Amino acid sequence: MARILIFGTAAAVSDANHENTHFALLGDHGPVLVDCGSNPLGKFQFEGVDDESLQDVILTHFHPDHVSGVPNMLMHMWLLGRQAPLRFYGLHHCMNRMEDMMVGFSWQEWPNFFPVTFHRVSERFAAPVLENEDFRITAWPVQHFIPTIGLRIENKQNGKILAYTCDTQPTASLDELCKGADMLIHESAGAGFGHSSARQAGETATRVGAKSLYLIHYWVWNTDPAPLVEEARQTYDGPITLCQDFDVFEF
Repeated sequence: MARILIFGTAAAVSDANHENTHFALLGDHGPVLVDCGSNPLGKFQFEGVDDESLQDVILTHFHPDHVSGVPNMLMHMWLLGRQAPLRFYGLHHCMNRMEDMMVGFSWQEWPNFFPVTFHRVSERFAAPVLENEDFRITAWPVQHFIPTIGLRIENKQNGKILAYTCDTQPTASLDELCKGADMLIHESAGAGFGHSSARQAGETATRVGAKSLYLIHYWVWNTDPAPLVEEARQTYDGPITLCQDFDVFEF
């Protein structure tokens, strides 16, 4: 059974108990990391997952709360002696800036550094991202401040669908991205340009016929996120979960 390891749940401003939103997909053949908070290797260690088995990282967009952990993660891996290749996937907008950022850290001068490749994802509906023995992952553009993708993830072992909206306001692409999802992980940072409220997340879940709704990427600074569940329940009558850091869900 595949699992989803929630490594962080906060929107852009994290606190002592909530890391910025990122998570890992864990199947039978190694994990896939989606976005990169400050210390995903520590989270893998906590969950008993060997970070050497991590081969694929998807970056949804180039905002600090989603990519700022990458240089630290790569440095940690290098200092721990990693030799296995690592692949990154994302839009041209994100991958180009990631490469530039790493040049700023002079990573080309780090001796005996392991191979890293950057794979560009097309900015279109149902764009292929990656496929392995466990998952088939495609991307849809969503509506945020900069080019951003949401992900539709198929568990190839049981046919279940996980949809992840990433950071977005309600937009037409969500109807295809999230249609009939067994699990819909939806941001809930609040209504406004580039973001959605929990109520809007519920509206999307109802419209696309999602079987369950998981709220993530919510405001935590001096704020109790617990009422978000009741807010989403105003527009969606299925199961609703407020994701918490270190949650593990079967998929």
